[in-house]
Amino acid sequence: RFISLENSYHGETVGALAVTDVPLFSSTYAGLLKPGLRAPSPDARRALPGESAADAARKAIQALENLLTKHAGEVAAVIVEPLVQGAAGMVMYDPLYLSELRRLCDQYQVHLIADEIAVGFGRTGSLFAYQQADITPDFLCLSKGITGGFLPLSCVLTSSPIYQAFYHDDVTRGFLHSHSYTGNALACAAALAVLDIFAEEDVLAANADKAQRFNSMMTDLQARPDVRNFRHKGMIWAFEVDTSRADFAQACFAAMLRRSCLLRPIGNTVYFMPPYMITDEEMAFLIAATAATLEELARASNTADGQSIALP
Repeated sequence: RFISLENSYHGETVGALAVTDVPLFSSTYAGLLKPGLRAPSPDARRALPGESAADAARKAIQALENLLTKHAGEVAAVIVEPLVQGAAGMVMYDPLYLSELRRLCDQYQVHLIADEIAVGFGRTGSLFAYQQADITPDFLCLSKGITGGFLPLSCVLTSSPIYQAFYHDDVTRGFLHSHSYTGNALACAAALAVLDIFAEEDVLAANADKAQRFNSMMTDLQARPDVRNFRHKGMIWAFEVDTSRADFAQACFAAMLRRSCLLRPIGNTVYFMPPYMITDEEMAFLIAATAATLEELARASNTADGQSIALP
């Protein structure tokens, strides 16, 4: 069996849906899915007054350990989105959770799978998010940033002992599964070009400087009375909007399109995951457009006829 975090998202194939906790994607196929186990999210927003994000992580780890104890011998692996749970609403958590998760996986002899398809290649500030916890997963899932988004490519990295378990002269011991376009030469060439850019242009350092400037531009937006839970990790920013509009996400998306920006809120969570090539002028444009959109929607909500309902 597999353990994943509540509100997790890992993809839409049958195996990935079994460890995805977003009913919008998984409920239709429930009859096909192998039931998994869910562990509480280490969401930093769950910290009580006076507690830190690390305290929230410790409580989540204790719950995970209870789950591992109860199901000892049943669990093959724990799969997580390191540091940021994307589809859950850009949930961010303390790296302590990952270091403690590694310890528990070793203790209970289960594999640790890091799904870094969304957060890998510098998105959280380090090349890979798990590095901020000074650990190494048993499996590392990568895609998206590996080609800069130009061509579709994904890969799974694993440790030598696991690789050797499937490397054998006897073909029945081999891992024979593959896809028609495995190892696509053009996509791999794009990935190699991206790796060269990371090495030659010091992308991580450039992103750190860019993020600092972006933060300084965001002061007024962060101070808005309808903005709460403002958070930032590397090249990801997110916050919730206090609104009574049930259609907030769609209305915000449409209003931003009118301002020449592509922004797709998750419920009432607004987030920015800009391309690394974004300029200071484009940052300022995006922030101004977002502020104007929030102001527009707030005015419309205040003059509504009262038929809208509050978002959870």
